[in-house]
Amino acid sequence: MHRRRSDVAFTTWVGIVMLAGAAVMAMVLFLAGAPQAIAFGVVLAAIPAAALIAVYLWLDRYEPEPKQLLLLGLGWGAFVATSAALFLQAFDAFALGSSEAVQSVLVAPLTEEAVKGLFILLLLVYRRAELDGILDGIVYAGMVGIGFAFTENILYLSQAYIGTDDHVGGIEGAVFLFVVRGVFSPFAHPFFTAFFGIGIGVAVGSRSRVVRVVAPVLGYLVAVGAHALWNASMLLNGGDGALGVYLLLMVPAFLAFVAFAVWSRRREGVLLATSLTDCARRGFLEPAEVPWLSRIPARRACRRHAREAGGPGALEAMRAYQGEAIELGFLHHRYLRGTAPAGYQELGEAHVRRMIELRPRLIWPGSSTPSMAEAVR
Repeated sequence: MHRRRSDVAFTTWVGIVMLAGAAVMAMVLFLAGAPQAIAFGVVLAAIPAAALIAVYLWLDRYEPEPKQLLLLGLGWGAFVATSAALFLQAFDAFALGSSEAVQSVLVAPLTEEAVKGLFILLLLVYRRAELDGILDGIVYAGMVGIGFAFTENILYLSQAYIGTDDHVGGIEGAVFLFVVRGVFSPFAHPFFTAFFGIGIGVAVGSRSRVVRVVAPVLGYLVAVGAHALWNASMLLNGGDGALGVYLLLMVPAFLAFVAFAVWSRRREGVLLATSLTDCARRGFLEPAEVPWLSRIPARRACRRHAREAGGPGALEAMRAYQGEAIELGFLHHRYLRGTAPAGYQELGEAHVRRMIELRPRLIWPGSSTPSMAEAVR
């Protein structure tokens, strides 16, 4: 009960801050004028955002995070992080008088990665049970980065549409900028913030106090460094240096990050199978259920069979049972490693109780332990 109240309080306060940020960004867009330009920017900015969200949801399939928290991450990036970064950068320009180059290469990376990463840090403090490792850190960082890039792209694209004293506006200018930001580098902000997410994920899974402190700090510094390098490339030779940095550094680094994320996703499958096997040995679930729960194709087969054999009710029961078992599996993995969150016993007992309630409504594809061929079919 205490945990549920704490979760509600966290969601409420983050929601309030998010609404305040949304009001600030709405004011910024209103002052920019030209509703047609803003609408055009929203449409173009939504295209890469939707594609990236789909990619991160695919990464998140082994242990899907609560949709509510993923939406809060998107909203934090889109409204809180953007408005806070604008305020901090405006304050720096007013109080310190930093040049445009210093703002771009130093101030923007420091402030933007800090306010984006703050959401993941808040999760670590107030919703630690939802962070099971590196992949969770990558997913939440990705959502925050996508939200930030979405709003930032609206600002840049609408400004390109309106034009400036030095550049003629119109559709052509906005589309060119969309190609640069939305086609060739839509992953930039999620990629930068992912380093902080990885640092948080390493901290969650470590038993060392030193690692728990150093990993997030190092992740933040790497995020700032990557962001600063990208922004600095835009200033080299009037922007001509960006192409070289993009091809020689950004693309290889991003491909390496993708490979790491996919590896982390596969590793989660192995960890889940091992943990659920131990859960079955302790009597928390039936051993025959483990192959049906530890692999994504097998879960799909179970849901399909439940729908065909028992209708929507059986499908909903199977989906809920899978969710509870997966959460139990990852929680148990952290218990076995000695990194379980506070109140883990209460959390685990709640998952087991819910599984016991759901079990009579389950319709499994077979009554015996499935073969590997059946499980992956």
